[in-house]
Amino acid sequence: MKRHIVLIEDEPAIRENYRDAFERRGYRVAAYGDRNSAFQVLRTALPDLAIIDVGLGDEPEGGFTLCHDLRSLSKTLPIIFLTARDSDIDSVHGLRLGADDYVTKDMSMDHLLARVTALLRRADAWAEALKQPDEVVHRGRLALNVDRMTAEWNGQPIDLTVTEFWMLHSLVQHPGHVRSRDQLMEAASTVLDDNTVTSHIKRIRRKFLQVDEGFDGIHTAYGMGYRWNAHEA
Repeated sequence: MKRHIVLIEDEPAIRENYRDAFERRGYRVAAYGDRNSAFQVLRTALPDLAIIDVGLGDEPEGGFTLCHDLRSLSKTLPIIFLTARDSDIDSVHGLRLGADDYVTKDMSMDHLLARVTALLRRADAWAEALKQPDEVVHRGRLALNVDRMTAEWNGQPIDLTVTEFWMLHSLVQHPGHVRSRDQLMEAASTVLDDNTVTSHIKRIRRKFLQVDEGFDGIHTAYGMGYRWNAHEA
């Protein structure tokens, strides 16, 4: 069965170009030009992946709103933001809302397809893992349920996105060992630039700090990557 991609883009020419490109590569594509019409359909049947333009018609941040609404329906739906705005502010805001990736419209189609493929592969792996007995990783005060993709710190839940979970899982596998940005991307089965990886790590830290102001589990190895604090193991 063809994988189902939903594209929400308000510019008709761009929308049709992307639709044609994905369909030529074997995907089934549903395309919408505004947030409301897209959500009316998606609230009843989710696709395999969503690509959302940040600015939708007269809603400059309509894509952010739609992402928030979709995350309330599914924690694991792969979501990519597509936008003409190449700014760190937009990127970080999108990631805070739970998007898995963020690309600009000048990115090559081959690069975008690589990111789509990686996110779909990760979603498949997670669905397969749900069929197995729960695996729980304990590192001091941290407990990661690999199959349910849940995290707890001192018994308190930490609400992580799929990308954040697998990056954290990669870090805690070998406490004290540095994991490069490329290794973190590989662990999360995604393709991101360095700034986006950094944004994900900052978000993970922030979520732990919200439940423990003294959290010091993730250290930066400048110029190399990140490590899980061995003292927290």
